[in-house]
Amino acid sequence: MDLVIVDYKAGNVQSVLFALERLGVQATLSCDFETIKAADKVIFPGVGEASSAMAQLRARNLDKLLPTLEQPFFGVCLGMQLLCEHSEEGDTDLLSIIPLPVKRFETDLKVPHMGWNQLEKLQSPLFAGIAEGEHAYYVHSYYVPLSDYTIAQTSYPDPFSAALQYKNFYAAQFHPEKSGPAGSQILKNFLTL
Repeated sequence: MDLVIVDYKAGNVQSVLFALERLGVQATLSCDFETIKAADKVIFPGVGEASSAMAQLRARNLDKLLPTLEQPFFGVCLGMQLLCEHSEEGDTDLLSIIPLPVKRFETDLKVPHMGWNQLEKLQSPLFAGIAEGEHAYYVHSYYVPLSDYTIAQTSYPDPFSAALQYKNFYAAQFHPEKSGPAGSQILKNFLTL
């Protein structure tokens, strides 16, 4: 299997690479159009701030390429948010692959939301072998509301999308590469989609 991790200088690529290595899987880091287009599967990690990440994508013309991909695609954390239409973070237009907004937490709880939360209402082969209430690790200040594209949810304190699916695009707000055995299973499930 030819697995590519999109390397656009805004992704947490090392921890994703290590998580895949623990599964015995080698991935290629690339921002090259042809390499990404030819991949069997694509992982799109992201950390940091939406407008900076979009600037990195635009500088490499990846904002034009990524929406056209047809193979299984997995956005992680900021990588999930970037798939949406618009973020309140920096009033930023995103990739507009999934027709949803990204909103800032309005809560008395500490922001960023950081730590372990339960996964609930699991609705995808991405969660095969994952029990309702299993925990995953989060670090984020912005969230995607619940929608018809939500395939898992969690709460902080109100419910929001823990994971999305739209066509071949899957995405997780949590970090599977930092979520222990459950996260490893989710990565394995993506690789077998």
